[in-house]
Amino acid sequence: MIKHRLSIVEMTGLPAIGAGSLLAAWQWLIPALGVPAYILPTPAAVVRTFATEWRFLLLNAVPTWYEALLGFLLGNILAVLLAIVFVYNPRLRTAYFPVVLLFNTIPVLALAPIIILVFGLGILPKVIIAALLCFFPTLVNTTRGLNLATANELELMHVLSASDWETFWRLRAPRATPLLFASLRISATTCVIGAIVGEWIGSNEGLGAVIIQSTFNYQAERLFAAVLLASLSGIVFFTAVAQIERIFHRQQRQSG
Repeated sequence: MIKHRLSIVEMTGLPAIGAGSLLAAWQWLIPALGVPAYILPTPAAVVRTFATEWRFLLLNAVPTWYEALLGFLLGNILAVLLAIVFVYNPRLRTAYFPVVLLFNTIPVLALAPIIILVFGLGILPKVIIAALLCFFPTLVNTTRGLNLATANELELMHVLSASDWETFWRLRAPRATPLLFASLRISATTCVIGAIVGEWIGSNEGLGAVIIQSTFNYQAERLFAAVLLASLSGIVFFTAVAQIERIFHRQQRQSG
């Protein structure tokens, strides 16, 4: 079988063509089908609203970014620390890891009202919801990564009289780094989702509040503009984590 390798132009141009064709269909086909603008506005109307109301949208995006960032840090730090505990305490991992995974099966939309009820309507419950969405993927992947060291490698470190601390930093941590960064990239987008879900349940500010208010007020252009800004926020967070990963690996290669 002959495999056709795409050129750089094709790899960048084809996605642009695909997105452009869908936007063009949305711009011209939806109005032609008679769909009212208050239900599904055209891309041009959304961009126009984004341009005219950017101050309002940005003002509401700031608390969402803050909640998402705090949730990202809190969820991932706790996940990494718990993963280390699980790796060095197999009995504790056997006892509580299934409980953690079972807890992860609860839909966040079902869990969010409980968190709001317990912690109130401040910033804390939004941060907790964002942290929960970051916590589970990082815990699972970091635990798996830290356990990738083989028995022979661990035995070699023991023969070399390496301490547990040295074994962790020289063997376990490097093995876990790729999986950890993969989880961080996922968390970079889910933390924004968690913050918005928290704002849906109880908040007067933030992109989640704008989305809910715009829905009930039939402000479709503002609704789509807020969703667009939320999507762009996730992309920016993801790109930032990917850039940090590239810098980390570059420094690792230079130091190696």
